[in-house]
Amino acid sequence: MMYDINNCSLCPRNCQADRTKSNGVCRSGEMVIAARASLHYWEEPCISGTNGSGTIFFSGCALKCCFCQNYNISHQNEGKNIDIKRLSEIFLELKNRGAHNINLVNPTHFVPQIISALDNVKDKLEGIPIVYNCGGYEKIETLELLKGYIDIYLPDLKYMDNKISERYSKAENYFEYASKAIKEMHRQQSKITMNGNIMKSGLIIRHMVIPGCRHDSLKLLNWLYENLPVDSFLLSLMSQFTPTYKCKEYPEINRRITTFEYNSVTAHAADLGFKGYTQSRSSADSLYTPDFNLEGI
Repeated sequence: MMYDINNCSLCPRNCQADRTKSNGVCRSGEMVIAARASLHYWEEPCISGTNGSGTIFFSGCALKCCFCQNYNISHQNEGKNIDIKRLSEIFLELKNRGAHNINLVNPTHFVPQIISALDNVKDKLEGIPIVYNCGGYEKIETLELLKGYIDIYLPDLKYMDNKISERYSKAENYFEYASKAIKEMHRQQSKITMNGNIMKSGLIIRHMVIPGCRHDSLKLLNWLYENLPVDSFLLSLMSQFTPTYKCKEYPEINRRITTFEYNSVTAHAADLGFKGYTQSRSSADSLYTPDFNLEGI
């Protein structure tokens, strides 16, 4: 596909960097950087299934989340440069290992390269869903480029309050963009399609409950209820917040969430009629963070 990476505006940062010469705000240049490609078993059950999700973890990120569990690749840019040909090969290798899908984790800043890689092998990937697994901080224009390529959208919806998103992710305009992005993803994939217990197409919206931010979570649920039919997507409410990376600089969230905080959010979701997934509090463990050792890259 054609996209001017010389003046990059793929994400809401609109940094207009010439990524052929230097890195953008996402810390990425012209080449794809990835840190791991493997079968992943810790996604939602309809994504991981029994065989695992063919997950590719991309490095770099436009968000600056102080609690990021993958900070060594998202903030410190650990990983390996690969070209489009190699990315295409990785897609096929994951398929040949029996992956239920190809799961693109944090892919926004590499959308043009991903589309080119998919174009190279689209005939060989027939029947394998492509998952766009992102932080929700997306532009509609970038999502429109992906129409026809993505079968399952798996975005976060992190915050509604601008002050909270500015404090913890340095993105005051997070909800402005994420709310529009969620609607565009729903427009592209407004119907859930399953093959047995495995999702083939649709939308799963993730929300992680953050310490002290319970009321913001409740407002987000109300917004979803008012803007999307509750039976047209799945909601995944996560309890896995683990204080890491820079959380010591933010003492109010330098802890795990309480049972009350999480249960009040899940109870409200049930009252509104959402379907989807919840987590046990044991999910808040760094053991569930993959080892970014360049496996499969």
